[in-house]
Amino acid sequence: MSELTRRVLFSVVAIPIALAAIWFGDWALAALLAIAAALAAAEYFRIAREAGHQPFVMAGAALAGLVPIVMHGRRLGVSLAIFAAAIWKRWPDGRPIGAAATTVFGIVYTGGTLAYGYSLRYHPYAVGAVAGSAMVALPLILTWTSDIGAYFVGRALGRRKLIPAVSPGKTVAGAVGALVLCMLVAWAYQRWVLVPRATLALRPLVPALGASGALLFGALISVVAQVGDLAESLIKRESGVKDSSHLIPGHGGVLDRLDSLFFVLPTAYLLFDWLLIPALR
Repeated sequence: MSELTRRVLFSVVAIPIALAAIWFGDWALAALLAIAAALAAAEYFRIAREAGHQPFVMAGAALAGLVPIVMHGRRLGVSLAIFAAAIWKRWPDGRPIGAAATTVFGIVYTGGTLAYGYSLRYHPYAVGAVAGSAMVALPLILTWTSDIGAYFVGRALGRRKLIPAVSPGKTVAGAVGALVLCMLVAWAYQRWVLVPRATLALRPLVPALGASGALLFGALISVVAQVGDLAESLIKRESGVKDSSHLIPGHGGVLDRLDSLFFVLPTAYLLFDWLLIPALR
């Protein structure tokens, strides 16, 4: 079975599950985000150990999974508890500060960012399942669009490498292609989904150009998605690993699949807070 076939088969199973969780929201979405966060955190901690760090893998992965469920829990208390446990376990021969820092960062990097998917689903402007689902779907679609645009435009036109020291396969042409494609998709999504289905719109920054808010949203999400991808590449390069795991057929690990979303979901929430307005119909 080819790698492309494995990817397609996985997508056929995973995409309907994700869409159903987004639509039903509540515990279905929280559970999906929690599982994804816990798996991604476990992979991150494994990579960190390859680089010589000593995170608390089981406790960190469990806490990362809890963050999407208890989004506004006592994060400071959790951090202090981990730090205290680190001192107790690593003292005097280990590195307690490094262990605590690596563990807390892994929790925030995975669970803390994915929790914004739940916040998007229940954004104050998202009244009902249609509006909430539409708000979650837009950053997801733009993230996939950015990946697709970078891949195909990079293969067709890519000559100059973007940052070869971090990710040799990424090109300047691919990055620009991803940016332009995301802007077009964001414009189309606002026109045919966000306004007619969710009765929402992205505020125009230029009065004469009603779609300027959507174009800016698409551009920024594309940039952030590519930064997220490069950030994970940098983490893996430090540890000398190619894939975070082999859990997902044809895709590598959960961390490999969600690296962009760790940056995209919080950014999308902030942009929605700034740009989102009720649509005039």
